[in-house]
Amino acid sequence: MNARVSRAQHAPSYYAASLNQQLTLPSLAEEVRADVCIVGGGFTGLNTAIELAEKGLSVVLLEARKIGWGASGRNGGQLIRGVGHDVEQFQGLIGDEGVRELKRMGLEAVEIVRQRVARYAIDCDLTWGYCDLANKPRDLAGFAEDVQDLQSLGYRHELRLLQPEQMHEVVGSSRYVGGLIDMGSGHLHPLNLALGEAAAAQALGVRLFEDSAVTRIDYGAQVQVHTAQGLVRADNLVLGCNAYLGDLQPRLGGKVLPAGSYIIATEPLDEAQARALIPQNMALCDQRVTVDYYRLSADRRLLFGGACHYSGRDPADIAGYMRPKMLEVFPQLEGTRIDFQWGGMIGIGANRLPQIGRLKEHPNLFYAQAYAGHGLNATHLAGKLLAEAIAGQASSGFDLFAKVPHMTFPGGKHLRSPLLALGMLWHRFKEAL
Repeated sequence: MNARVSRAQHAPSYYAASLNQQLTLPSLAEEVRADVCIVGGGFTGLNTAIELAEKGLSVVLLEARKIGWGASGRNGGQLIRGVGHDVEQFQGLIGDEGVRELKRMGLEAVEIVRQRVARYAIDCDLTWGYCDLANKPRDLAGFAEDVQDLQSLGYRHELRLLQPEQMHEVVGSSRYVGGLIDMGSGHLHPLNLALGEAAAAQALGVRLFEDSAVTRIDYGAQVQVHTAQGLVRADNLVLGCNAYLGDLQPRLGGKVLPAGSYIIATEPLDEAQARALIPQNMALCDQRVTVDYYRLSADRRLLFGGACHYSGRDPADIAGYMRPKMLEVFPQLEGTRIDFQWGGMIGIGANRLPQIGRLKEHPNLFYAQAYAGHGLNATHLAGKLLAEAIAGQASSGFDLFAKVPHMTFPGGKHLRSPLLALGMLWHRFKEAL
């Protein structure tokens, strides 16, 4: 094969420093043919590739940098039930049963991850246990409604409401007024999951190429996908670039806003310190618009994240920006060293429902993007739905997502970030009332 080895590197992070395998993948330097070409080597692309290969289709996957380079390999590692935010808002478009189906798929998405890790024996520190944290009494009332809703959907995992005096069972902080334990959600090492899935895709016959940015797409009955030194001819194309799509497909790019999210990782804590912070080793997340989320790593570091930025500019000092937020929750960590700091872009749509579908003008172009912070599970669901649609199998889930229209952000790429930032300020104002 005429190919050269990729020179791209993972963005610096705790995850990049704790990989449990290295993949040596070429960059595309020839013309190849496949049933499906996938652009994007994150969870969307990898899982679509696995699902397609399991159905017997030939697949080529192109990644501009390294597998898992974007949000897939840098996120908080929280595997939480649900897709989208406030899915009841779509009742007028998809009906009551459609809303319930979205909720059921939000549960299925986590199970897909569970099954994929088990089937391919992926070592990614998968740990079960999660707690929603109530910042205000109304949050706790909402959790009680969530329990009823989940039980009506047949949710099979343990759910337990916590009152204020019980919060010490899950978190060593006095910041919260209640919680909801969910033993069907949890946390993992996302970059090791992505690399494990890439290895699984390879074993199924998927051809993976890194350092192979797409420079041009020629549409037609057969799609031609160009890179600097290669070409893929395919019957179908999948774009799974999310926040990193850029101008490659302007119609889709205008519907997703890249937003910065940031994480710090402390030095390793001793067992007593770690147990005092998070006694049951759960993932935790609060309910504010400027969300805090955190968990322990396998080597007992506190990974603390959040603070979405819509300006398009990262803080000059991520640790300096995030450390005060961590100390508001855990003032006992005042003297603890920060060993890692990193950030990256997540993709957000105007209605915060993942965008999964195909373009009318190019019916062999499929896409999934704009996971709005729920990408770890929703990408795996998207891969399943995309593969079903491409393989010509009946997919009520794909059709349901495709029924929901998605607004193009006004003002082009230069104004849509400031406009969304103003919208988020409004939500923060309402939150403070």
